[in-house]
Amino acid sequence: MRVESYILFGIFILYYQKIILIQHKMKTLNKQTAPKSYAPERIIQFGEGNFLRAFVDWIIYNMNLKTDFNSSVVVVQPIERGMVEMLNGQDCLYHVNLQGRQNGKPVNQLTRIDVISRALNPYSQNAAFLALADQPEMRFVISNTTEAGIAFDPSCKFSDTPASSYPGKLTQLLFRRFKTFNGDPKKGLIIMPCELIFLNGHHLKECISQYIELWKDDFGKDYARFKRWFNKYCYVCATLVDRIVPGFPRKEIDQIQKKICYADNLVVQAEIFHLWVIEKPANMSIAALRKEFPAEKAGLNVLIAESEAPYHERKVTLLNGPHTVLSPIAFLSGVDIVRDALHHPVIGKYIKKVQYEELMQTLNLPIAELQQFAADVLERFDNPYVDHAVTSIMLNSFPKFQTRDLPGLKTYLQRKGELPKGLVLGLAAIITYYKGGKRADGTAIQPNDDPKIMQLLTDLWATGCTRTVAEGVLGAQDLVWKEHGDLNDIPGLTDMLTCYLDQIQEKGMLATVRGIVTE
Repeated sequence: MRVESYILFGIFILYYQKIILIQHKMKTLNKQTAPKSYAPERIIQFGEGNFLRAFVDWIIYNMNLKTDFNSSVVVVQPIERGMVEMLNGQDCLYHVNLQGRQNGKPVNQLTRIDVISRALNPYSQNAAFLALADQPEMRFVISNTTEAGIAFDPSCKFSDTPASSYPGKLTQLLFRRFKTFNGDPKKGLIIMPCELIFLNGHHLKECISQYIELWKDDFGKDYARFKRWFNKYCYVCATLVDRIVPGFPRKEIDQIQKKICYADNLVVQAEIFHLWVIEKPANMSIAALRKEFPAEKAGLNVLIAESEAPYHERKVTLLNGPHTVLSPIAFLSGVDIVRDALHHPVIGKYIKKVQYEELMQTLNLPIAELQQFAADVLERFDNPYVDHAVTSIMLNSFPKFQTRDLPGLKTYLQRKGELPKGLVLGLAAIITYYKGGKRADGTAIQPNDDPKIMQLLTDLWATGCTRTVAEGVLGAQDLVWKEHGDLNDIPGLTDMLTCYLDQIQEKGMLATVRGIVTE
């Protein structure tokens, strides 16, 4: 009996081992091997890249999970060559790997996204693309076609199959919908571009209006009615999107695939933080848009607001602004990674001084909102899964300082009656970095900017006079500061900048930073 028991136990172990092997064997990812939910196709998405899949489609997945949104996405490839074949090859299933720090704790999670129903290439499937306009339940258009995607190309023809530009394709689709439903007011579309340009929706609406005028002869007797239908019953929103998406995790893909047990070739990696600010269109109320797109109800960081402008200013000021000045400060102090700079006993204090004591004081949103956003930014800087090199931020530092930090410097002076020392020191650090050479440990300093700016700094530093350097940089209005004029006219700026340049040359960067954070 004992022998039989051992035999049975041995058979059980062999069977268990076989189950484990089967479980860990890579499976092809498709709807036969993994569950996929089905919902009405209500969203047309122009773009199949990493950002939209890790941001918008992840948000829609959560909306379906937590609300009655019940919508799926049809992806339209905006250019002739793209990834729709790969998407369709996996039945549009893929995993999002979110990494970062949330509420002080590291997060590394994987979620299988199943909201994309199918993907189309309008260059080879133009009839299927235009037929999307005939589907009565369609309600939303979302896009990310790169910053250059929202542009008017007068060479586009209405008869093109399809028009080459994204706004041209969208105008063709809108006219088809107008015709199919005979101008029904309820069949207008809510259009939410995610291209990384300020007031993206305003630019897109203008481009569509230009195409309506360009193709008015093609529209014939429908021209006036179509134009009115678009302006009154289609709703174009400006949006601000914020999530860092590194993309396909080449280094970790083997480990991820073993964990999920699928050979997923479309895994996309992104930070845990997300923010989507959607400006209500002029012809729709906030309440109506929230009802139709209940992302906030799902507990997501999606804000539907009167204007995206203050949130755009907040992001540029409290995220990009500190990035721009901490990078040369950290690098010239011997610190190469953003996370390490945050934890440095001196540079960490400098970052918080610039963010909380200086830049935050120049914004107009409620202080509680600003403090929460600033805390989120610091958690993003502290991402344990991303070694964000400070040198990657320093490309074109002067244009970045002009747009991200200079407005805050001027506003701070106006409100406080004194210059923000952290920001001025940050500018001195950029100027010093552009001197080139080597830092104390022998690492080469390799600035990269417009050749004319590079030559200006070379010539100024060749004088050997820090006052000349400060005056020359601040006075380069045509080359650097554009509409801001000659910055030497800002009271006290030339003197303070010269003083910091001298201190950096004499004492080094770290000692100079220590001086302002311990005052």
